[in-house]
Amino acid sequence: MSEDIDRPRRPAVEPEIIPPGRARSFDWQHDRVYPTHRIYVSPLGPGGIALILLMLGVLGAILLLVVVGAVLIWIPLLAGAVLAGAIVRMLRR
Repeated sequence: MSEDIDRPRRPAVEPEIIPPGRARSFDWQHDRVYPTHRIYVSPLGPGGIALILLMLGVLGAILLLVVVGAVLIWIPLLAGAVLAGAIVRMLRR
């Protein structure tokens, strides 16, 4: 039994190698041939890099504003809780 675990398994389905002249996909359930689309990816230039950095900066600024806003909301709440605790302690004496 342990010998089967150590042995590599073959894939259940072999990948289909499509020759360069036949760039179409086939729908086996409906017997239709659909054309494929090519996607061209080009390297980023200085403008694209600057745009990505600008978006990251804007997202960072928004995140900073959210964190600072949360802290500014919690400061009065924490101060009120400490003050209420001090008043309750003084009234118990």
